[in-house]
Amino acid sequence: MNTKNSIKLFLLLPLVILGLCACGQKGKQEQGRRYEIFYVNHEETAIFAGEYRTETTDRDALLRELIEQLGTVPEKLEYKVPLSGSLKLLGYSVTEDQLTLNFDEGYLTQSVTTEVLVRAAIVRTLTQIDGIRYISFQIKTEPLKDASGNVIGVMTADMFVDNAGNEINTYEKAKLTLYLANETGDRLEKVTRTVIYSSNISMEKLVVEQLIAGPQEGDKVYPVMNPDTRIVSVNTKDGICYVNLDNTFLTQIYNVNSEVTIYALTNSLVELPNVNKVQISINGDTNVSYKENISLSTVFERNLELVDQ
Repeated sequence: MNTKNSIKLFLLLPLVILGLCACGQKGKQEQGRRYEIFYVNHEETAIFAGEYRTETTDRDALLRELIEQLGTVPEKLEYKVPLSGSLKLLGYSVTEDQLTLNFDEGYLTQSVTTEVLVRAAIVRTLTQIDGIRYISFQIKTEPLKDASGNVIGVMTADMFVDNAGNEINTYEKAKLTLYLANETGDRLEKVTRTVIYSSNISMEKLVVEQLIAGPQEGDKVYPVMNPDTRIVSVNTKDGICYVNLDNTFLTQIYNVNSEVTIYALTNSLVELPNVNKVQISINGDTNVSYKENISLSTVFERNLELVDQ
């Protein structure tokens, strides 16, 4: 190698080393699992995701980290962080696969639209964590309620969908036909109820939520199921509504016949135009008996013989 070529190589060597270092640094920055942190746009019409990478794998540590990111102002200043301003997170707890977030009263000062978007951003961010599937909100240990005073209950990521830049959630009015218990708990009474609900919640789930919530003020009917019952999932396929509830459903705290509870659920759901039959399961298991005399392996059909005219 001649002297001239040696000088060129000598001059290029630092650049090569610098390039290798830069590549190494870039690779280091891209290490770790990718998550999305969801933010609210300033117009409060949608939520947007920003990429976030971390090598944290421990669930509790990752939860703390993502909650911190939900309160960290993004580089794109046109986005608003969900956990800011009047929102003060008092604490949280995890039980199995459900995360409960406890806020102070400042949460309730948000407008209806803002609250829905903030809730969507938080739920979609934190349900990315392995082992956290369900999230519920509380206000000083009291369950969060919607604009109509109904308990919102447990939420999952698929309750909130993107609408190509439009509002992620809107509220609509619906008239429901529900069946609840009579005073003695041995018959069903038919009631109609007008509710304001999130358009991202299925009508089937809305019906089940209303039955769990029980009578409203002024109703001359009585509850049919344990108010602490948690909805695992509600889906309809080929005219059959599959209602998956947690074990609390099996614990009846009211003086209500078992048939009244089962057909309150069935008759109310069959009132919907896309539902013909109902299959009830407990944590996905239909090989269960309700109050030891009704097998949930049965696919239930409408029963109007229990209804007072």
